[in-house]
Amino acid sequence: MKQLFLSLFLAVCLFGGITRVFAGNKDRSGQAGATELLIDPWARSTGVFGLNVANVTGVEAMKNNIAGLAFVESTDMGISDAVYLTGSGVNIANAAVAQKLGSAGVVGLNIMTMGFGDIAMTNYNNPEGFGTFHPQFLNIELGFAKTFSNSVHAGVAATFISEQVTNVTATGACFDAGIQYVTGKRDNFHFGITLRRIGTNMRFSGQGFAINTDNQPLANPGYAVTLQYPQDKFELPTNLNFGVAYDFFLDESHLKSKDDTPKHRLTVMGDFQSNSFNNDYLGVGVEYAFLETVMLRTGYRYENGIGNETTSTTMYTGFAVGATVQKRLGEAHVLALDYSYRPTMRPANGVHMLSIRYSRR
Repeated sequence: MKQLFLSLFLAVCLFGGITRVFAGNKDRSGQAGATELLIDPWARSTGVFGLNVANVTGVEAMKNNIAGLAFVESTDMGISDAVYLTGSGVNIANAAVAQKLGSAGVVGLNIMTMGFGDIAMTNYNNPEGFGTFHPQFLNIELGFAKTFSNSVHAGVAATFISEQVTNVTATGACFDAGIQYVTGKRDNFHFGITLRRIGTNMRFSGQGFAINTDNQPLANPGYAVTLQYPQDKFELPTNLNFGVAYDFFLDESHLKSKDDTPKHRLTVMGDFQSNSFNNDYLGVGVEYAFLETVMLRTGYRYENGIGNETTSTTMYTGFAVGATVQKRLGEAHVLALDYSYRPTMRPANGVHMLSIRYSRR
């Protein structure tokens, strides 16, 4: 009865979200800060544009749906690197590790840094520049997930946020929560819900907002003072995701138990994302796996105005492709290499992501 109730609850939530599709919040578009939190650094997930909210597992779940962390059987770790818009100098490095603590659950740590290369430093006296500076963003996430039954998995996570631009900084924190529900004859039907980036407001501060100037009143001619310009707070890009996925085992008649590895698996997934500060997203994706060794995937994510350079609020075209090659190293070890590519409109250099993952079972 509990599983039936949860299934109905998830279905109602999913239907309610889809009826609001493409609404978004136009009045607040572009007003959120710390938008690097929207970036998924894992190539396996971005190969379907992050539409695998219902069936993502392992350390990459910390950047998609924290509930998927509960599927770690022993130890899971990975590193990833992303090149944003080749030639722009923007680079993302990410590392994560997760460890199962017996029946207590799974704990995970994810560290992501974002660099922007060398940027010329200028002011009103030196418009041609007088050196360079190196902005640096850092996100540290600590997550916990637990399996409550054969069907229900849930998790929570906290993220520390740091943004630094020479002598100007901003810090904050946010929280994620997620649930995944698995059912079906071979655990092949997946629901997923996640609420992400609920947290503190952030504000930039530092000596970068101070300026030395001469005092103007005649009573104190030439008297130097320091003016400090106050900065307003900004909110984080909160969103709510509803996802569903279904695994088709194309050789199901040859499988003796649900633990047998299928020779051919085809997973179809869909996702709706309600954004507080942007257009809402709706997407579909598909992944094909051969012996769970070679995987090919693609996805398309739609939002209002996408594909039209005059109306689009995103640099993406909406399409994504990816591939995985993974190999068992003995009975208990798995090593995987993931790659994804998402084409962009302006500039048209695209986003490449590469990940290496290791799992011990």
